[in-house]
Order: sequence, then structure tokens, then C-alpha cells
Amino acid sequence: MVRRGPGRAAQVAGGLLAASLATALQYRSDFWMEMLTGLSRSLLAFGPVWLVFSHRETVLGWSADDTVLVLGLYLLVHALLAGFVEPNLGAVVESIRAGTLDFVLLKPADAQLLVSVRRLAVGRLIDVPLALGVIAWALAQRELPSGSDVLVALVLLVSGLVAMYSLWLLAICTSFWFVRVDNLRFLLWSMVDAGRWPLPVFTPWVRWFLTVAVPIGVVTTFPALALRGEWDARLLGLGIAVGIAFAVGSRWAWRRSLAAYTSASS
Repeated sequence: MVRRGPGRAAQVAGGLLAASLATALQYRSDFWMEMLTGLSRSLLAFGPVWLVFSHRETVLGWSADDTVLVLGLYLLVHALLAGFVEPNLGAVVESIRAGTLDFVLLKPADAQLLVSVRRLAVGRLIDVPLALGVIAWALAQRELPSGSDVLVALVLLVSGLVAMYSLWLLAICTSFWFVRVDNLRFLLWSMVDAGRWPLPVFTPWVRWFLTVAVPIGVVTTFPALALRGEWDARLLGLGIAVGIAFAVGSRWAWRRSLAAYTSASS
């Protein structure tokens, strides 16, 4: 009898991540090239911020330091999406095309868990320490947040990350009916780039879109507001609600997609 539960899931995830890390490090030249490319891309992200704030001190109440804080959170979520979410969920598309998803479905573990932790783009995850350094630097330029502010920021960050992972899963679910969804994934990446700027710089309908449709604002601007001490119960509740809604919706879509999947052995 197969043991199930959080402990079993953690054990399976840990084993798969260790195996994927060992595989990734076998190709050292690819690892270093990917790391340098990602690092250069992250450093270039500071260009627009420097250009804007070289001409003015604030933009709609956001100073350069506060905007760098949002940028640091953006770099963090971008690194996690590129290093962890995209390689795994992107592989589902190829598995459906080749019919190899059958091998995943036959294993005695949750299929969504298995497809979510099979691969790591280690070279992209190297941006995580850089992002954390940027966040720490931005916080050091202002009065340090209180413990409650940090806790709320962490809750919003986790909720936003769950929402972004779920959004990617929803996009991948469309591959069960459509052969190619690459354009949809590219479109998602282009919309995620809006997260490098605070939500108030956008028009109201764009702010709404980047909160409840493509929730990049929940994982960048919301935690930044909390770290500035500018959060309330409404902001916290909205961030948590978005994360739960996306998690529940993506889980439902995944199960529906598997039910419609015609395996290669059929």
C-alpha cells in the first residue's frame, strides 16, 4: 500500500529535485552560460529605473529605493519561474506531444506534483541570491519594517508565487486540447515583465488586470507595500484570495485536463 500525505509528497519532491539538480550540473558549460545570461539580463533590468529616476525623485509617491524594492521582488519571482516552474511545466507540453506523459501517470504519486518538480534550470536560479541582495539593499535605504510588516509581506509573497505557478499550470492545461501553446507562454512572459514597476504607475484597469488576471502585482507590489507599512486587511485579504482562487482553479483544470487526456497506449 502506497503511503500518501504531506510527508510522502515532500519525500517524492525532495528525491526528484535532488536527481534533477545532479542532472543539471552534469552539463557545466550550459550551466555557466545560462547563469551568465540570466545575470546579465537581471542587471540590465536596472537600466529603465535609473533612466526614469535620473530625471525625477518620485513617481506617483514611489521613490527610486521603493521602486528598486519592487524590482528586487520581480527578479525573485522571475528567477523562480524561469528556474523552476517553466522548465517543469513546459516539459508537460512535450510529454503530451510524444505520449510520454503516460509514464508519469502510472507512477504511485500525484501527477501534478511529479510534473512540477522533475527539472531545474540551475543557471536561472542563481538570480535568486541577486534578487534577495537587491531587496536587502532597498530595505536598508529606509526605516526597517516591523515584524508584522515582514510577516504580511511573506504571506503575500507566498500567495503571489502560488498564483503565478497556478497561472502557468492553467496555460499548460490548454496543451491537452491544442498542439502548440508556445505563443501563450511567450505572452505570459511579456505580461510578467510589467511586474518590475509598482502597480500605481499603471491605469486602473491595468492594475486590476495585473492583480486578478495575471497576478504579478500580488507578488511584487503587494509585498513592497507591506514592507513600506502601507498594508491593511483589504490588501492582505485580496492577496490571499487571489492565491487561493488560482490554486483551486488550476487544480480543477488539471484534473479536468487529465480526464480528457488520451494516452499513447489508447
